[in-house]
Formats: sequence, C-alpha cells, structure tokens
Amino acid sequence: EDVDIPSRRVLITGATGLLGRAVFKEFNENNWNAVGCGYRRAQPRFEQINLLDSIAVHDIIHDFQPHVIVHCAAERRPDVVESQPDAASQLNVSASANLAKEAAGVGAFLIYISTDYVFDGTSPPYKETDVPNPLNLYGKTKLEGEKAVLENNEETAVLRIPVLYGEVERLEESAVTVMFDKVQFSNKSANMDHWQQRFPTNVKDVAAVCRQLAEKRMLDPSIKGTFHWSGNEQMTKYEMACAIADAFNLPSSHLRPITDSPVVGALRPKNAQLDCSKLEMLGIGQRTPFRAGIRESLWPFLVDKRWRQTVFH
Repeated sequence: EDVDIPSRRVLITGATGLLGRAVFKEFNENNWNAVGCGYRRAQPRFEQINLLDSIAVHDIIHDFQPHVIVHCAAERRPDVVESQPDAASQLNVSASANLAKEAAGVGAFLIYISTDYVFDGTSPPYKETDVPNPLNLYGKTKLEGEKAVLENNEETAVLRIPVLYGEVERLEESAVTVMFDKVQFSNKSANMDHWQQRFPTNVKDVAAVCRQLAEKRMLDPSIKGTFHWSGNEQMTKYEMACAIADAFNLPSSHLRPITDSPVVGALRPKNAQLDCSKLEMLGIGQRTPFRAGIRESLWPFLVDKRWRQTVFH
C-alpha cells in the first residue's frame, strides 16, 4: 500500500520544553514531517543543537530544508534573565537573528514566539500595533529578538503569548502548575499573588495556532508580521490556585490573596492582556477552558490518590 510521506517539513527549536513539545506533537499528528531540536534534554528523541553554534544551525536547516521553523527556544524566566543577562541576550536575541537569516536562506517561514511582557501592563488590552514598553529585562530581550528577526527576515511572523501551562514533566516547568504543591498541602497557609492579572494559556492551543498560521501561510504569502494569542480567562495567581483546588475537589481556605505589587524579583506588568482579534479574524485559534486544561495537566501530580475515585469516576 502507498505510504503517505508528508511533504511539509517543520523544524521546531526548544522542542524539549513545555511549549516546544506541544508544538512538535501538534505538527507531527497533523501530517507534517516534524524535526525537533533541543540542547540539554535533546537525546534520543530530538536533534541536539546549540542554537549559539551558527554552523550547526546552518547545517540542520540546509540539510532538512524546512518550509516552516517554529522558534520556541528562549530563556523565559524573568528572574534568571536579570541574573544572567548576557546568556539570555545571546539566546533570545543573537540566536533568533541568526535563525531568521538562515530561514530566509532556504525560504522558510519563521514563527518567533514572543511574550505579553513586551508591554508595561498599564493600558490593556494590547493590539499588535500598540507601542511596547517592557518593564523587565526578559521583556526587553524578547522585544529585541522580535526586532532582530524582522530585520533579518521580513517574511517572519512574531507570535506574542502570555503565561503558559500544559502537560508538564515537572511542576516547575510552568508558573501555573508550580502552584499545585501549595494547593495540595493545605496544612500550611500559602500566600498567593492577587495583584497581577494573567491569562493562562494552554500550550496545546498555542501549538494549534502555530500550525494553523503555518498552513494559512502556505496558501497566502501575506501572512506575516506580529500576532497575539492568549487564553481569555482573566485570573490572578490566587484565582488560578483556587480554580486548581476546585478542579480537584481540594480545599482552598489555606490560600491567602496578597493584593500588594510584588517587591522582589523582576518587575511584572500589572495587566498585559493581549487583543487576539487579528488572528480570530483569520479564522485561527483554539481555547481550552482553564479548569479542563489544568485538570488534564496536573492529574499525574495529584498526591492523594483517593480523590481520583471521587473526581473522575
């Protein structure tokens, strides 16, 4: 019988990370020939590439000849960026610029993943045309990365997204799932930020947007420039923690809302809500309700297995 060999090729950077895994899976399951690359956690599933090694990057792109490159790799922890600014700038800016050049060399459509932290959070919701004003170094490096990719390859798409969650390998992989331990251990009270307004977004949904964007682009070369995607449920970390407790029938009375702006760490925007109407008008998008998505993501980390019977059967 005929073997269906997908003719569409996609290369995913940061394929070992939370978003990269979801993007790899989404393309792979929708008839794309997907190659993922990673660095520390790459083998055996993915190609091991140091994105700062321009020769290695050139070689994989020229060997594979991708139609699309989704660039998920980044240093995305604001406090790490503040403490290691040079390394963060190399990955978020220099490596991105080089990737854009190499993509242009083979005519590949690059999707550069950026962040809502390019905005200062004072006048949401933000459209793609609004002027960025990042408050922290992470937002600054991602904004510089946006400029660098667009300067080196005007056929690029920049996709800005907010805080992510999804099927994690460790709870610390996401700023949303990391709260699960505090929720589950209800014997001690836990302070939760109730100041910053967030829009938790499932990585599966972002992955679907990347694939839809790529497929639309194959038909329409005018698909390029800056786009926004986000979940549409506004929640503080405190409200997310309560929703997580609710999803698993756990108590939440030990969770304490803290309404002051945080004093430690990198500055955060109060509300950097993204306006997603540009993608919606193209018929692109997918949103998983937070309670359903978080239950699916955190289920394997539930400590008290007795809840399994009551919640899910």
